[in-house]
Amino acid sequence: MKTIGIMFQHLHWANQKILETLKKVEGEIPLTRLLFSHILFAEHVWFTRLKGLNSSHLPIWDDLSLEECEKLVMQNYQDFTEFLNGIGEEELEGIISYKNNKGEEFQTSVRDILTHIALHGQYHRGQINQRLRSDHFEPVNTDFITFVR
Repeated sequence: MKTIGIMFQHLHWANQKILETLKKVEGEIPLTRLLFSHILFAEHVWFTRLKGLNSSHLPIWDDLSLEECEKLVMQNYQDFTEFLNGIGEEELEGIISYKNNKGEEFQTSVRDILTHIALHGQYHRGQINQRLRSDHFEPVNTDFITFVR
């Protein structure tokens, strides 16, 4: 449980770093805000599934304003902090049944879902950094090792 908790602390820190950078960037960089919105929506969708609720109506690829992103960063942080504080090691092996946005049914352990959430965001933050660099902005160091230092 300790490792997953640290992964989610890193996730929140990295989201905040990206948000701060996007606020400072002058002008629009195509796709960066959409990618960041996707990270946040995906976290929300997975949280909804972990709570046993239907997520099929929730957006996954929609563009939020930076103000809306900031609100969702904080909401996701609060949701996952509360969720992680309320479960024990044995509950990580529990199986969650859910449907994806195409209506396909899956069953996955809580541990695997939480691991996916933490890794999924890092993948897309890398894409955001690639877009920043190609538009001559300094990429954001969201490496885990930087976080733990």
